[in-house]
Amino acid sequence: MSEDWLGRWEQGRIGWHEAAGNHGLQQYWPELPHGSRVLVPLCGKAHDLLWLAERGMSVTGVELSEIAVRAFFADHEIGFKVDDSGVLPVYRAADRPIDLYCGDYFRFADEPYDALYDRGALVALPVEMRPDYVAHTNALLQKEAYRLVITLEYDQSVVDGPPFSVMPDEICQYWHDLRRISESCDSETFPPKFRAAGLESITEAVWAPD
Repeated sequence: MSEDWLGRWEQGRIGWHEAAGNHGLQQYWPELPHGSRVLVPLCGKAHDLLWLAERGMSVTGVELSEIAVRAFFADHEIGFKVDDSGVLPVYRAADRPIDLYCGDYFRFADEPYDALYDRGALVALPVEMRPDYVAHTNALLQKEAYRLVITLEYDQSVVDGPPFSVMPDEICQYWHDLRRISESCDSETFPPKFRAAGLESITEAVWAPD
């Protein structure tokens, strides 16, 4: 799994990346107190990190690929310093509240966060890894943390992930209080391999607390 993910970044096979950011995030992220600490697991080089910081959030991303981490800062022309004194090196933005930790998410530890934004983590993991991911993530959140989770739903008999299809019953097993607040056809941003396999439809679903 790790080797495949690193290989995708090395080869530029990042068809899931949304250069303009995620519409579900931009439409449904709530007004949280200024300085709220937001955890973004498996963040890649997502524009969403910058979008959250611009709205007063203190953003922490965790990403396995150093290529992705450095690309985020290069794409947005943001200076950074590297602190490698901890278990995972952290790339700290020079002029805004964005920290990106580089390494295995399951080794990441920190004080509990006020909110979770997951657009690319749950769907990046095969089904056998997802329960452990959810347990680890929950341990990193405040009890009343806000959670915005964005998933994909499609016919995996036509093409397999990543990104993987995560159906509603599975989400409800992980987070009983989340509700599906939006769904939309995501055919415009199909990963190229999905088009090549002949997949005709894919749904992006947005999940948030009641």
